[in-house]
Formats: sequence, C-alpha cells, structure tokens
Amino acid sequence: MKYLWAAATHQGMVRQNNEDAIFPDKAGESDGPAVLMVADGMGGHVAGEVASRLAVNAAASSSLDPADRVAAANRAIREEVARQPDLDGMGTTMTLVELSPDGVARFGHVGDSRAYLFRGGSLQQLTADHTVAAEMVAMGQITPEEAEDHPRSHMILRCLGLTRFINVDEIELELETGDRILLCSDGLNSMVPADSIAKGLAEGTAEEAAWKLIELANKAGGHDNISVILIDVLS
Repeated sequence: MKYLWAAATHQGMVRQNNEDAIFPDKAGESDGPAVLMVADGMGGHVAGEVASRLAVNAAASSSLDPADRVAAANRAIREEVARQPDLDGMGTTMTLVELSPDGVARFGHVGDSRAYLFRGGSLQQLTADHTVAAEMVAMGQITPEEAEDHPRSHMILRCLGLTRFINVDEIELELETGDRILLCSDGLNSMVPADSIAKGLAEGTAEEAAWKLIELANKAGGHDNISVILIDVLS
C-alpha cells in the first residue's frame, strides 16, 4: 500500500502562539510503515507547547504499537514535570495513526483531537471525544447536535500528562484505495461543520485540501490553533 500525506498547522486568528504539534511537520510519502500524529497542548502560554512537543517527540521515537506510543508520550510529560515542577498541570491530546504496508491503519487516541475517514464521498468520525459534552451524548442527556455548542464541549475528561497511567482508545481500520484519513486538532472541527469538512476533502491534492481546511477554520473565526494531517491511500 502506498500513502501520501500533507501536514499543516496555523495559530489561528485569535491565539498569540501555537500549542499544537504535528508529526511529520511536512508532506511525504511511504509504502509503510509510517506513523503520523496530531497533539493539542494545554496548560498555559508556554506549557501547552512544551507538553504537545514532548508528547510528539516521545511517540515518534518509540518503536512500540500505537497505544504504547501514546503511553510513552504520557510518561515523557510526567517525567518533565518531575524535573520542572512549575510545569505541573500541562497536558495534551494525541491522535496517532500507524499505517502498515498491508493497508491497515491502527490508531491510538486520547482527548478531543480527531481522526476521520473520508471514503466514497462520506465522512466518518473514527475517534470519540473525551469531553464532558461527549459523555453526556453517550448517556443520552443531549444530542450530538447539542454537544457541538454545549458550554462543556471543550472540557476534557482525559488527556496526556495529568495522571501516571492513561487509558488509550485503540482503533483498527482496513483501508481501501482512494481513502483519505484526516487527523486534526479541535481548532478545525470546532469551527467548521462536518459537511463543510467533507466538501473540503472532496477535491484537490492532499496539500491543497489540508490548507483549504485551515482556511475554512480561519474564515469562521479561527478561535483556536488549527492542525491538520491529511493522508491519501493511493494503492
């Protein structure tokens, strides 16, 4: 299986710094294996950037499976806090995918960054948000539509860096030629509705579509940092 990807990140129209981290940070291609990820840091002006970068570096340098890579990222943040107690409270989301030569995508996920599959013109969210609002949807207290604008839609229940051990969601997907996989921070999906994301993915190269999505988020207000990794499954 052959994969081609684009990577794009932008601080948005409101934030003064970018607390997101992505890997790789530029376009590329591979027959697999390949590991790609998005992390959205939190914890203040400096600490969010530190947490997301530590997480991405640790996960990328690991040779473990996706869930264990995410766990390694969590350990890296905890170890840095032990060295620098003033960074206590920093954390990050992480959505990671490992692409194998045989066409299988394996995901590790914590937080409210997302992975989507765009196949045959339809967009499917693969990951679950670890937020209060998403939990309320799961319990039947509100609808998915109500969750989008709920005041607790960005209140994270699970992220890397705050606890010694972390529960990592694992997903496995058989890919097909023509699939597009989207990894993104919530700076995209909080500003751009799913139907508009699907339209943005429907045409253009991976590079063109990735920057189109960031442009859509910024035109909608760009209230947060925006990061996108877009992967085309070629054959």
